[in-house]
Formats: sequence, C-alpha cells, structure tokens
Amino acid sequence: MTATAAVTLEALVASLPQSGALIGLDLGTKTIGIAISDLGRKIATPLVTLARTRFGVDAGKLLELAASRDTVGFILGLPVNMDGSEGPRAQATRAFARNLAALTDLPIVFWDERLSTAAVTRTLIEADASRRRRAEVVDKMAAAYILQGALDRMARL
Repeated sequence: MTATAAVTLEALVASLPQSGALIGLDLGTKTIGIAISDLGRKIATPLVTLARTRFGVDAGKLLELAASRDTVGFILGLPVNMDGSEGPRAQATRAFARNLAALTDLPIVFWDERLSTAAVTRTLIEADASRRRRAEVVDKMAAAYILQGALDRMARL
C-alpha cells in the first residue's frame, strides 16, 4: 500500500511497465465516469458511469475493474478552478485519492480537468445527442477526455 496519494505524470511514465492499461476517472458528487486506455496507452475509451454510494463500495468496484483490465494506474481528473486555485471539489477529489491509495499499490496521477465536461457536452450537442443521451454518457466521456489528455502528454515525455 502506498503512503502517498498521487505521483506526477513524469514519475508514472518512468515507473510503468511496457504494457498495461490506465483507468481515467471523472469524479462527480453523484457519479464516477470511468474510461480505460488500450494496453499500449494510446487511446482512451469511455467505459462506464458508476452511481456513487459509499467510498468502500465505490473503491471496491474500481479496484475490481482495475484487476480485470490489466490496469497499471489511475488518472484522476482534478477539478481546479479557472484561476488555478482549488476549492471544495478539488479537496474532495484529493481525499478520495488518498483513501484509494491506501487500498492499492497502483499509482494515481491527478490531471487538470478544467472544462472537460463542457467540452464533451459541446461535442455531444454538435453530434445532436438528446439531453437524455447526453446525461447517460457525459461522465464516462469526460473521463475519456481526461485520460486522453494525460495519454497525449505521456507520449511527449
């Protein structure tokens, strides 16, 4: 079990095995959007949206999913304010990461998620997705947007 909740993207890249998926998380107050990368860590794919319950239940589901998908780490969207400051949601996300880190040896990296949900919503509107359909997929697509941003950055390191 790791004592630290998160590592830098650079440290993650340096420590990763040649192959293995990363899971991207968009942590909301009511749901957790989940995306996964391919084993070569090039493409992020939306996977599922979990309804949040209690931390123990949510963490158990995440760790089960990670174990079943050859996962080597987590990319967790960090909801910073537009000015770069951190508010209550960012603090809650950091607490979630600390608690998750106590349950797994998999590294956790924070990724700035500013405007991810807005970007995904705009794309869905442009694709003429209904309001209901957008509500069903926006969280897991935001997780894929977050994860893809991190994967793109990793490719340049």
